[in-house]
Amino acid sequence: FPLFLQVTCNCFTISNGEMQDVGVGLYPSMSLLNHSCDPNCVIVFEGYQLSLRSVREIQIGEELTISYIESLMPTSERQKQLLRQYCFECDCLLCQDQEKDSEKLAGEEHAWKEVKDAVNEVRYPKSKEEWKRILARCQNLLSSNMGRLPDTNIYQLKMLDCAMDACINLESWEEALYYGSRTLEPYRLYYPGFHPLRAVQLLRVGKLQYSQDMFPQALETLKEAYNIMKVTHGTDHSLMKALMEIKEECEAMMRIQ
Repeated sequence: FPLFLQVTCNCFTISNGEMQDVGVGLYPSMSLLNHSCDPNCVIVFEGYQLSLRSVREIQIGEELTISYIESLMPTSERQKQLLRQYCFECDCLLCQDQEKDSEKLAGEEHAWKEVKDAVNEVRYPKSKEEWKRILARCQNLLSSNMGRLPDTNIYQLKMLDCAMDACINLESWEEALYYGSRTLEPYRLYYPGFHPLRAVQLLRVGKLQYSQDMFPQALETLKEAYNIMKVTHGTDHSLMKALMEIKEECEAMMRIQ
């Protein structure tokens, strides 16, 4: 049991190129890093290889920090998860100021609570029929909450992400782009500066724009993704190479036109 607890407190969630969880691993030296909800470093994976990358200028003697949890949650939810899993309370500036909590829970409370419950019920589907059912649920809630929930509400944002994923898996590219485009401003708000999640989201939307022959828009989106990803992932990362490839294809299509 003590070994299990040590693993629970010190393991890292391994993610794939699109920042989706695929497993956990133990990286002893990285376990020495402390938490901040507004960290100066991020963890990215290339397969099972872990890299620690700084996302802003770090002063001599300044502690390196990472976020142990998803920072999109409101302050109270972050504190609950940190206390439950890691047995401490965070006192970083983000938690002290409770910055952006009002935006995260904007809109009608009963509406976002219904969306929150729906998002929490979603499990990764294994068939197109399951994806169709999830998309129908997302469409129904997004439609019924029009004007009641802004896209900056974090549960509305998660619902948009879910709808986008469903459309991609169902090869409904135009509709996927519609939902994906709506997520960009909330991502900019909640992941300012250099954040791998925002870079990946920009890449996904850029690819969808490219699929719809929206080459100028796609190029701008991919450039924005590149400027973030060169910091968060580095130029040698496979995801960066994929980004450069589609960016070059987009530039070539624009020259032809």
